[in-house]
Amino acid sequence: MQTREFDASRRAAFAERVLGILNGGALSLMLSIGHRAGLFDVMSRQGAATSEALAASAGLEERYVREWLGAMVAGGLVEYDAAQRAYRLPAEHAACLTREARPDNLAATAQWIPLLGRVEDEVLSCFERGGGVPYSSYQRFQEVMAEESDQSVVASLCEAILPLVEGLAGELARGIDALDVGCGSGRALNRLARSYPASRFTGYDLSPEAVAAARAEAAHHGLRNVRFEVRDVADLRQDASFDLVTAFDSIHDQARPAEVLAAVAGALRPDGVFLMQDIHGTSHVDRDAAHPLGAFLYTVSCLHCMTVSLAAGGAGLGAMWGVETARRMLGEAGFTKVEVKSLPHDVMNLYYVARRG
Repeated sequence: MQTREFDASRRAAFAERVLGILNGGALSLMLSIGHRAGLFDVMSRQGAATSEALAASAGLEERYVREWLGAMVAGGLVEYDAAQRAYRLPAEHAACLTREARPDNLAATAQWIPLLGRVEDEVLSCFERGGGVPYSSYQRFQEVMAEESDQSVVASLCEAILPLVEGLAGELARGIDALDVGCGSGRALNRLARSYPASRFTGYDLSPEAVAAARAEAAHHGLRNVRFEVRDVADLRQDASFDLVTAFDSIHDQARPAEVLAAVAGALRPDGVFLMQDIHGTSHVDRDAAHPLGAFLYTVSCLHCMTVSLAAGGAGLGAMWGVETARRMLGEAGFTKVEVKSLPHDVMNLYYVARRG
């Protein structure tokens, strides 16, 4: 094998790229802080203002706000008028960083970076000895996941996702039985229960914390057509009980995904449908490299999705299992008709509409 001559210009270009990665990683932490502290929302409403004025409006300590603003200016996210000592969040930036921008609030997504960084030592240990990191190690996971679900699922659920299944909205309006597996904090299911009072909804999740949050939200809205249980969805034991089963970004996290899919197939009535949202991967790393969020998604998978499955003695499928593997596993579970669909606004997910025949 011929050795390529060392290219100094290529090395310099790569070093510059890595410096950009370091700046981007640092800014991801500050994006998360800006979101959680409400600073982007305050700046969007207030316009050009000093650090003192912004801190006062947000109810925060000025010295910390000023240093955070320094990072925002250095990163090109916030504009600064030195003469007036005033900081301004451009409207175009606010459209990507504020709660009003939902479902396009990328600052909310940035919360995954510090959340995953907390388990670096534990994951590194798994590199050396195997095994996985349990859900209990992930502080704020349910909170961040609920917010992510609110953006990626709930915001477009009735308007864009349900219409992917022809006639489904009409069936829900008339009244059917629906199950959500891996329901998390129940944001999606509670939205459906509010929108379709004639239907009956059930949500299962392994997390007592998530189920408690789901029940609390249902109680807040006075919903009587939805219930939530702490349950292993690989062991449903409910033959032909549901007309619709949904799984929003949950199958790849399962310890026993093949058994979950088989249980879902068994839980559906003969004319029932399984609507599964999952990450837009290809099952081929060389193709996934072209995904605009490929590196982010593989990182989330390595530091969460894969390892929590392995911690439970599971398959460690990972978020990037991809469409080819998903199709194969759905077929093995008994789904003979599988359509794969996408939405123009959603580069992260694919939507599988699966029936037994």
